[in-house]
Amino acid sequence: KALVTRPIEDAERLVSALAERGVGALVAPLVEIVFLPVPAPDLEGVQAILATSANGVKALARLSGKPRLPLLAIGERTAEAARAFGFENVESAAGALPDLLALACRRLQPGSGRLLHVAGKALAGDLKSELEARGFAVERATLYEARMASSLRPQTIEALACGAIDFAFFFSPRTAKAFAELAERAGVASFCTAIRAFSLSPAIDKVLLPLPWRQRLVAQRPNLPALLEILDGVLDEERHMPKAKAER
Repeated sequence: KALVTRPIEDAERLVSALAERGVGALVAPLVEIVFLPVPAPDLEGVQAILATSANGVKALARLSGKPRLPLLAIGERTAEAARAFGFENVESAAGALPDLLALACRRLQPGSGRLLHVAGKALAGDLKSELEARGFAVERATLYEARMASSLRPQTIEALACGAIDFAFFFSPRTAKAFAELAERAGVASFCTAIRAFSLSPAIDKVLLPLPWRQRLVAQRPNLPALLEILDGVLDEERHMPKAKAER
């Protein structure tokens, strides 16, 4: 069984992929996405939208419908969310913040209008400053907030304590940090010795270092298919283990 730390609405794709592989899932959200009561961003004079999360895209769609403006997404998941919400002109940087910065500099011109960065309250980096240093005018629209859980759910604590979890998936440094702190507080951090932790990036993996994991694995690329590639390798290895070794 796998522990999935994503919000319920974002966990469906991973849960389905796990089921296809014969792995059960315990969805234990460590963050709640709250859309802020703000007015729709002014799109007049905007040459492109920059999206660093699927939740930013969702928040913008709720407020502004589906603008025809070009939308540059940090990765495939965010790009897929934009297309699902009806955005037509979408391009993915297929990576992290430096990749989105590079894509924006290739595709856009400082004199062609300002850029709109749709974001949450907590930022992993300062895209606005980086682009402004390159001559762009950038407006940041803070449209949602990720509120961290104050404790692990009772069923999560029970599953960890009884050794029912084999894998745990982490998609952001904030949720990894929350899990580490809440597991310590609940007295179940020591049970991580039976769990393989899968992280979307080295930055996430670094946050998980204090816990005594059975194994920590990091995706070669910051997307779900790359995480699933690692999982497939682990599952294949376990299938081919000698029975006595597998039982130890």
